[in-house]
Amino acid sequence: MHAEIYTDGVDEITIGGSIVRVDLFSLSPTERDANNAPQKVLCQRLIFSVESFANSVEVMQKALQGLIDAGAVRRNQPAASADSARNIVSVDRGPSVKNSQRSPNVSTNFS
Repeated sequence: MHAEIYTDGVDEITIGGSIVRVDLFSLSPTERDANNAPQKVLCQRLIFSVESFANSVEVMQKALQGLIDAGAVRRNQPAASADSARNIVSVDRGPSVKNSQRSPNVSTNFS
């Protein structure tokens, strides 16, 4: 059996020469920020060559397109800000719940 890793998301991608480092994070069950939301904690780092990272991105783009085609996620309208690259898809999980009603343990990746 192979070890499985759960992550709440990608925190940072660093490129140095021909190496790409992808830092994965999990939301801490104990550490909280000033708004009482769980803090991001580094849980794993993926290290790729530039070529293998590019191939991985291509595989993920195909998987994302499959999720879009299946209706599991939908593309958001592009925003005019520099942050627009971070808001390319949203997960369709039924009716929205306002942030004030959300549990503080819910991932910030989903609205």
